[in-house]
Amino acid sequence: MELEYVYKRPSAISSEADGYCPGCLHSTANRIIAEVLDEMDAVGRTIAVFPVGCAVLSAGYFLTDMTIAAHGRAPAVACAIKRCRPDRLVFTYQGDGDLAAIGMCETIHTANRGENITVIFINNSIFGMTGGQMAPTTLIGQASTTGGPSRNPDEVGYPFKMCELINQLEAPKYIARFALDSVPHIREAKKGIKRAFSIQMNGGGYSFVELISNCSTNWKTTPLKSLKFMREKMIPYYPLGEFRKPEEEE
Repeated sequence: MELEYVYKRPSAISSEADGYCPGCLHSTANRIIAEVLDEMDAVGRTIAVFPVGCAVLSAGYFLTDMTIAAHGRAPAVACAIKRCRPDRLVFTYQGDGDLAAIGMCETIHTANRGENITVIFINNSIFGMTGGQMAPTTLIGQASTTGGPSRNPDEVGYPFKMCELINQLEAPKYIARFALDSVPHIREAKKGIKRAFSIQMNGGGYSFVELISNCSTNWKTTPLKSLKFMREKMIPYYPLGEFRKPEEEE
């Protein structure tokens, strides 16, 4: 009997083993993006923009056209590419340290202009590649190498909720937050990414998709326990859902 493959590697992604830490959900995010590109037959017309940090490892795995931006500048680079090549599907793939810290200016102004690009934001509440420093998204009471054993809002302020912040702007067309901690949540995240890409390719405007992820290495825990932390700590503070979508999809 001939076997039929029902689950295989997407053509949009390399067959090489990735370099993410064991249990890191960047690999899951990469896969569902690649699956969406395959399903939309968009691999050959996609340009990805990767910044500094763990997100830049993705440049070694996606089989699309791509470029690497300076730290925090991925939205600015993506805007330039999209304006020059409006026929292309252009997305950025950024971590919280990149997008919400050094890149906050580019993030907000790009969203405020309603640029017709898609921003995929991986929120694992810590600086990953550089060693676990406190990020703008680090939770109250969460340990980090620069914030000590517990983030104190009286000293460093409160964690940024990026979807809620961008939702205050008039121009964005799609704003959503998903999690990668379970199969049902991953399926919803994939649907959200596909919706964001479709909005862009239909000329709809700016889309922002946040993915709640983990960082077992810098959280000093196991991959399994990191999922528990996501469910018990991150998701309650960063509630999931679609904050805004085009009226015709309401």
